[in-house]
Amino acid sequence: MKRTRRNHGATFKAQVALAAVKGDKTLADLAEQFWVHPTQITEWKPQLLARAAEVFGGAHPPAETPDLKTLHAHPRHQRAHVFPPDREPLPIELISQHARAHKRVLQV
Repeated sequence: MKRTRRNHGATFKAQVALAAVKGDKTLADLAEQFWVHPTQITEWKPQLLARAAEVFGGAHPPAETPDLKTLHAHPRHQRAHVFPPDREPLPIELISQHARAHKRVLQV
């Protein structure tokens, strides 16, 4: 029978990594205590140390909200298809007539 994969929550990971940072117990003891593989503890410990400054707001300055007008002015955000002046889109009445006629053909 296949064993289901365990997903550890952020609180549990922080608790294990904090115990590893303290250094009171060996990695093997912590792995046995928390029922996780020692490799996971060695991965979580640097993550905790790298992100610890974020708790006090030191690592990343608060992101400024971008100006939406300048973002939307970028050509990537323009309409995908702009009709040339000599070719205007079909009126909605013609499109709906065509759709009804096409539907009748499909139903027959």
